[in-house]
Amino acid sequence: MPDRFRVTKGWGLRFAQELDVPAMLRRAGLPPNLFQQEKTYITTAEIFALWRSVAELSSDPAFGLKLGTELRFERSHPVAIAGVCSRTFSDALQRLARYKQLTCPEEIRVHRRKEETSVEFFFVEATETEPDIMVDIGLSWILGVGQRGTDGEIKPLRLELTRPVKHRALLEKHFGCKVRFKSAHNALVFRSSDLDIPFVTYNEELLSVLRSHLDSELKARSANEGISAQVKQTLKQLLAGNRPTLQDVAQELGIGPRTLQRRLADAGVTFQQQVEECRRELAHHYLKQRNVELNEVAFLLGFADANSFYRAFQEWEGTSPGEWRTRAWLE
Repeated sequence: MPDRFRVTKGWGLRFAQELDVPAMLRRAGLPPNLFQQEKTYITTAEIFALWRSVAELSSDPAFGLKLGTELRFERSHPVAIAGVCSRTFSDALQRLARYKQLTCPEEIRVHRRKEETSVEFFFVEATETEPDIMVDIGLSWILGVGQRGTDGEIKPLRLELTRPVKHRALLEKHFGCKVRFKSAHNALVFRSSDLDIPFVTYNEELLSVLRSHLDSELKARSANEGISAQVKQTLKQLLAGNRPTLQDVAQELGIGPRTLQRRLADAGVTFQQQVEECRRELAHHYLKQRNVELNEVAFLLGFADANSFYRAFQEWEGTSPGEWRTRAWLE
């Protein structure tokens, strides 16, 4: 699936309760208007930068743990609701792992053995280690699903963390188990037998409705898997000095414009989003080249003039192309 995580206005409102949001976004190198739209998308690298910034600016070491447990059921994504409505914790984990691919390039990996079962998150597009605060959020959320479903009966055996020893008492109190630091993986470990405890929140009727909807999404995603990558690859070939249209890309791919538009919609993206992502990715590439002038970058990206490119780049990154280039060259 595309390397994109959804960010909403709600994130900004929640962060504003405890953090200086403009400072947080500047520190993360993200656009200052990131939370001003109803929804937008950022890459794995960008969401890692965002959460690192949150952790660095927050004075509360339990912030991630709180965020992982305070999500309200009625505001949850259908995937989360389907998990809580499952028959058992084992059923919930399998369902969450199956449908997680519909939301972002992140996997829930469940390793069930005879005595113990571990649950961990894996970021498909990651090129670096995920921030500790994201580990806290994810594993707290998993524990929350299990405890909500069993009315608090589920208790983990231990928490395994790759980080060095830090905040042991806080973590052990929150998860209700011992913490093993400097582990090979970030994982929450349960007794395998506990996974078969029935959920008191089991709702077959609601689950049936959600399952039908989510399975349909999976089927559509599978049928259209790769269309986003195909469009981006084609756009990058056509962009040099041009402004390719949906019709241009459809012709290159050998399909009709309406078919392409429908397949992109089924994959959860729009043609304009693909154009913007390509321009942004190519802008980063060209700006790192010392022999390419800024005016040439604008031309190569298909902008009518340099000012149009500057305005677009300012919106993407919250800084000018020249300032971004200077920082990139110093790294």
